[in-house]
Amino acid sequence: MKNHTKIDMSVAVFLAGLLFSGSALAQSDVDILSEKLNTLQQEVKVLKSEVEAAKASPTTLKPGQYAGPAVNSPRSNTITHLAGYADIGYTDSGADEGSFSAGKFAPIFHYQYRDLVMLEAELEIEVEDNGETTTALEYLAINWFLNDYLTLVGGKFLSPIGQFRQNLHPSWINKLASAPPGFGHDGAAPVSDVGLQLRGGAPIGEMRTNYAFFISNGPELKAEFEDEEFELDGVEAEGFGSDVDGDKVVGGRFAIIPFAGLELGFSVATGKATVTTIEDGDSDLLAGEGARDYDVIGADFNWQNAGFGLRGEYVETEVGADEGNGVAASEGAKWETWYTQGTYRFDRSNWELVARYTDFDSPHSSRDQQQWALGTNYLFTNSFIGKVSYEFNDGLADSNADEDRILLQLAYGF
Repeated sequence: MKNHTKIDMSVAVFLAGLLFSGSALAQSDVDILSEKLNTLQQEVKVLKSEVEAAKASPTTLKPGQYAGPAVNSPRSNTITHLAGYADIGYTDSGADEGSFSAGKFAPIFHYQYRDLVMLEAELEIEVEDNGETTTALEYLAINWFLNDYLTLVGGKFLSPIGQFRQNLHPSWINKLASAPPGFGHDGAAPVSDVGLQLRGGAPIGEMRTNYAFFISNGPELKAEFEDEEFELDGVEAEGFGSDVDGDKVVGGRFAIIPFAGLELGFSVATGKATVTTIEDGDSDLLAGEGARDYDVIGADFNWQNAGFGLRGEYVETEVGADEGNGVAASEGAKWETWYTQGTYRFDRSNWELVARYTDFDSPHSSRDQQQWALGTNYLFTNSFIGKVSYEFNDGLADSNADEDRILLQLAYGF
């Protein structure tokens, strides 16, 4: 009997201890959960205070825009991005021995603060034929995002006339190893401008549009003595940092996208230009020369359908007769160029075929050129491309414009 009593007492003590320990464990879990809840409540309070601080910040946020919790941290609000491209190549023509080239190294810098402003700049570093390295500023612009449809651009920017200069000229984007005749320096198409630009895009019903309107410093004209008289030699529309004649150029481009894959654009610019001379590295008006009318018109199209692409572009630059004494050249001049280019990338393949025809007319017969360019490309990646191009050139006999060329190029965009 005593043994049964001892056993019952032991069981009772064991059960009481078990209940007590379970109660203690449950109480411990409640304390832990309570601490976690307090911590979460404190974090919510901190987030609320930071959001309130963001609303009261001097920088106005756009509707629907949230700057994030670290509103007082400049690093969290600024995006820094390095991009660019580089290329190397080999060129051989019938008149010259083949030569390797270091090509171009063009780093592009982007610094953006929230959705408010972005600075963009591109350097152009090249090795010349004589071995010297030249550095130029391709563009430097501050972009102020006014709203979802409009951006104000100020500084030096690529010309919005047409498509090639502003969108296609980088070597890793250009499908051939050279630019179409007339779209380089001293050609028919402007290269860059220094001034102000408004650009953006907006829908019109079911159709989308994009646009760019600008005012900039005017270009400069060069003249040379040819055929026993002075003639206009070229238009340098390359974004001068000063306007020697004080007359500005205004213009822009408007394009529509009627359906996905097709874009149609029209460009125009007008203003004044004057023949200049270089003294001590600075441009100055040539004595006796007056301002001349300067007009540019252009049209372009781009159609992409699966692996097939077809694009074309036309640009005409016309300079009027001199309004002064006409010391350098009394007559006006016109530069005109157009090209059509087709590309085809084989389905599920890295191989691509390219064909382009260009017709460039200038005031100088030695520079007129008709060109067929054929190419085969291999895309190692979307931004690393190898090109083999051959140009059939038809120009004035014994001139550089009449020399056929083969060009090899490796281009890398980063």
